[in-house]
Amino acid sequence: MTRCFFFSITETKNWYHRHRFTKCGLRSTITDLNDGTTVHCWVPKNPLHSKPNLLLIHGIGANALWQWGDSIATLVPHFNLYVPDLIFFGDSSTTNPDRTEWFQAQCLIRVMEANSVGKLSLVGLSYGGFVGYSMAALCPDMVEKVVICCAGICVEEKDFKDGLLRVSDLEEAIAILVPQKPEKLKQLVGYSFFRPPPMRLMPSCLLNDFIESMCLDHIDEKRELIRTIPKGRKLSDLPKIHPRTMILWGEHDEIFPLELGHRLKRHLGDNATLVIIKNAGHAFNSEEPKEFLNHLISFLLYS
Repeated sequence: MTRCFFFSITETKNWYHRHRFTKCGLRSTITDLNDGTTVHCWVPKNPLHSKPNLLLIHGIGANALWQWGDSIATLVPHFNLYVPDLIFFGDSSTTNPDRTEWFQAQCLIRVMEANSVGKLSLVGLSYGGFVGYSMAALCPDMVEKVVICCAGICVEEKDFKDGLLRVSDLEEAIAILVPQKPEKLKQLVGYSFFRPPPMRLMPSCLLNDFIESMCLDHIDEKRELIRTIPKGRKLSDLPKIHPRTMILWGEHDEIFPLELGHRLKRHLGDNATLVIIKNAGHAFNSEEPKEFLNHLISFLLYS
């Protein structure tokens, strides 16, 4: 793939985020779960007992650095932060054939236990919300509060055929969510933002640079992760979680429509609060970062 410069813009930004994480008092760790699975996680160098523990779970599209890099400086004064790369992202991988969010959740639980984290709250972005929800269901004694961000946990397999989702063909959705060509990356950005940047003006070499750095590892495995989400999925099979939960959703989400946020609120009842971010899409954490972080801190610390 042709680059616009003699260096990678994407890798330069990766370096910047790593520097920011380190400057904010986090260190990079690898936890070997001794079953063919290794998980990379940023953890606090010196966790403080006076701070609550907060697990930040990224979604599909990029690694933890990219999806949480702009939030770290605001959150680290308030929390002991744990920021993992999910399996098949960043430096996390497994030989286990399980591709469910339940397996991802089990891995994160074991990583938290390895870091002597007894209690925590968690925030899950999109696919990370599926994983976080599963953690709360599997380990309610560990998880104190849950924030689900634009994660279609209540989606059912039939929703794809019934037209609830903008992309009804799962394979087409996979081609967009795991982009291998610039035009698919442009589509992903267009679906993710209510006010997308002018991608038509973006040189293909910059888009190729992002794809080469972020999207060429574990391609088949990432596709399998997405295929597994709707397979046989029914709302009636979804367990209810008991930690207090805030559901955050972009008003104009085109990946997981707002109806799925209302559906999750109905499923959880009075134990959950639905907050709608106005004038924002699926990537509301990037479009409205100040509002996003204000909601997080208010709910996690003061509610």
